[in-house]
Amino acid sequence: MGVYVITGATSGIGAKTAEILAKRGHEVVNIDLKGGDINANLATKEGRRYALDELHERYPDGIDAMICNAGVSGGRAPIPLIISLNYFGATTMAEGVFDLLRKRHGSCVVTSSNSIAQGSARMDVVGMLNNNPDEARIVNLVKDYDPKVGHTFYAATKYSLARWARRMSAQWGASGVRLNAVAPGNVRTAMTANMLPEQRVAMEALPVPTHYGEEPLMDPVEVANVIAFVASPEASGLNGVVLFADGGTDALLHSEKVY
Repeated sequence: MGVYVITGATSGIGAKTAEILAKRGHEVVNIDLKGGDINANLATKEGRRYALDELHERYPDGIDAMICNAGVSGGRAPIPLIISLNYFGATTMAEGVFDLLRKRHGSCVVTSSNSIAQGSARMDVVGMLNNNPDEARIVNLVKDYDPKVGHTFYAATKYSLARWARRMSAQWGASGVRLNAVAPGNVRTAMTANMLPEQRVAMEALPVPTHYGEEPLMDPVEVANVIAFVASPEASGLNGVVLFADGGTDALLHSEKVY
């Protein structure tokens, strides 16, 4: 059995993924702000360093998978928090355990979002994150934006994360480590429960084909099953993929797009 590390596994998609993997007999390590096996604030450099040091001390022989799932949505969260946790919290943790993954020919999965295909992302922010990832500078540039427009920054961090995974996948794959992104759609989690009324109206206007005529939000387990598979050795043919786990919403909105 393997060692699977998940960030943000105290609730939501992360918790369901941890539950699935534990039932399969794997050792699961939850890194979260609270309630984790390792408690750390991944929105800070100090928190990431602490978590990475802990992983290297506990698992010197390597880990089988790193699932970077921790994140915060836009609408109420401060914009700097969205930037630091969603993008830098994920990429720094992934890069920080690359050596541990390489020891066991493991895999890394990052949680993106199907919002990356809906045209709402701030592409100037995407460009900075992917091409000049100076966290302090970017946070300083966005710190005065109203959290009410946070959804555009949320989409930007998830777009950047998916692009980062695509860019790095060939290099990582050549070193024996697969790197993929899973892009969930509208899922019933604490994050969506705390949405502003106008955000919820906009979200529910995007249909989930597999839930037509039913509850418009997907169950977290529907995405968790996908993440668990992509992280597993059974998905050895997947590398550099952005896999939409949204019940067909992206296909409905972009039916002519085949890649």
